[in-house]
Amino acid sequence: MGPYTVSWPHTNDHNLAFGWCAITALGNFDPDHGGHLVLWDLGLIIRFPPGSTILIPSALLTHSNIPISSNEIWYSIIQYSSAGLFRWVYNGFKSDKEFMECATKEEKEKREVDRNSRWGNGLGMFSLWDDIRT
Repeated sequence: MGPYTVSWPHTNDHNLAFGWCAITALGNFDPDHGGHLVLWDLGLIIRFPPGSTILIPSALLTHSNIPISSNEIWYSIIQYSSAGLFRWVYNGFKSDKEFMECATKEEKEKREVDRNSRWGNGLGMFSLWDDIRT
């Protein structure tokens, strides 16, 4: 929101772990003196001027932004991938509770197999440095 948005270091644990979060900075502020995006786990401070957008896996990376001056304006638009929506679709458009109440033994067993492989499958969707390096 705004007009003076500050985000303290955090991860978004309800987001899909291997999903992307789009962060867009809007407003009127001096990007040389504030509004930087900080990716703590990577040791990066990124100049983030108004109109910039970045995609990060916000459930995995601790992130925040640097405050702007009191006479400046910062708005942000955040778009993310809620893990709950992916579970709801996987469950046949049911909550976990509803799915478990009516699932067959085979469906429950398949769910457990899928659950155990989901993290590895999600990691496999990320590019490796050697794959993108020119």
